[in-house]
Order: sequence, then C-alpha cells, then structure tokens
Amino acid sequence: MNVYAIKAIYKFEMARAWRTLMQSLATPVLSTSLYFIVFGAAIGSRMEEVGGVPYGAFIVPGLIMLSILTESVSNAAFGIYMPRFAGTIYEVLSAPVSPFEIVVGYVGAAMTKSLVLALVILATARLFVPFEIAHPFWMLGFLVLTAMTFCLLGFVIGIWADGWEKLQIVPMLVVMPLTFLGGTFYSIDMLPGIWRTVALFNPVVYLVSGFRWSFYGISDVAVGVSLGMTLVFMALCLAVIVWMFRTGYRLKA
Repeated sequence: MNVYAIKAIYKFEMARAWRTLMQSLATPVLSTSLYFIVFGAAIGSRMEEVGGVPYGAFIVPGLIMLSILTESVSNAAFGIYMPRFAGTIYEVLSAPVSPFEIVVGYVGAAMTKSLVLALVILATARLFVPFEIAHPFWMLGFLVLTAMTFCLLGFVIGIWADGWEKLQIVPMLVVMPLTFLGGTFYSIDMLPGIWRTVALFNPVVYLVSGFRWSFYGISDVAVGVSLGMTLVFMALCLAVIVWMFRTGYRLKA
C-alpha cells in the first residue's frame, strides 16, 4: 500500500477544508442550530414525549444524521469532481497509485470532515436540550459507518456528474427529501399503517432508527436490521466504485 500517496491526497483535501471553513463547518452548524430553535424549543415545548423521550431531545440524532448525510455526500462528490473538472485527475490515475488508495484518500478526508461536523453539532445540541447517550460505542459505530457509506455514495456521484448542476441533483433532490421523510423529526410509528409500510422502503429510516437507538434505546426497526441495511448500502456503493475504475467510466475519457 502506498501510504505516502494516501497521505498526500488526504492532506490536500483537508487543506481545502480549512480554506473553506465557513462553508464546511460554520454553515451546517448554524443551520442545525436553527432547527433546534424552531423544532426543539418552539414546537417541542408544545408536543408530548415520543417513546418517553422529550421531543427536543428526540430530534437530536435525526438532526445529526441530516447533517452528516448531506455533508458526506457533498464533501466526497466535490472532492473527486474538482480534479476531474481541472483535469488533474489524469495525473493521479497515471501515478503509481491504486484505485483503493485513491478512494481511501478522498473518502477518508470527506469522512473526517463529516465526523468533525457531527461531533461539533453534538456538542452544540447540548446548549439547547439535555440528553444522554445510552450506547456511546454503538453511537460512534453508526456514525462512522454512515459517514463512510455516504462518502462512498458522494464519490460515485462526483465521478458520475459531468457538470456542476448534476453535482447537486442527488444531494438536493434525493438525499435531502429522503432524510426529511426518514424519521428525522418523528417516529414512523406515528404514521398510519399504509404510510408506515411505505416509509420502510426509505433506506434513511434504518440509519436514523439505529442511530437514535444508540442514544435512547428506542428504535422504529430492529437494530440488527438497521446495521445490516447500512452494510448492504455500503457494499452497493463499493461495487459501483469498483466497476467505475475497472471500466474507466468518466475517468479515462
């Protein structure tokens, strides 16, 4: 394994994150803080507990997931799209660097940004609502797996996109709606029968449910199912990336 190549890609991407700190960190934290103010304080004070958890605390895991899903996709997609747009990707592809090392470098940097953002939002949430983490080990596990999975998805999108517009289509028109409809602000058990069944086809439901269980010990679906669905989605993203490198899809053209 070419560790020096991985470190070079990783450091370059992290340096870009420091140059755009306001966009990378401050903006998502501010947006999430507004969610806490509106939903946690204004609306939460007028709502009953959900599963024995105050509503303001109930939405904490969902809001962290909302941020980490969107930011993971955007960070990874932009990270690989920029060298394609600038034409520097050919230098990386012609260097003695394997596809595995390229993916580790770009996805590792995007994951680091997403995890730092998640931890900052977690600390920020403490300023608005009190909450406890029942299973901290599982919380970190779900956080890392989710960040890795959606960074891999973002990597796929960054290779697939052939313009700035396409780079935003999936995060804005697919990931964001699925996250809002995936139990971020409510439990799917609150939905009528048919709509609860429909919600189970939303993969984000399993991510949010498993992550919420790590906080409060409550979930909409079994924890094992949540973990299994996350791993299946990750495997699908990895399979697509392997295919892209083997065929040179939008990398060698």
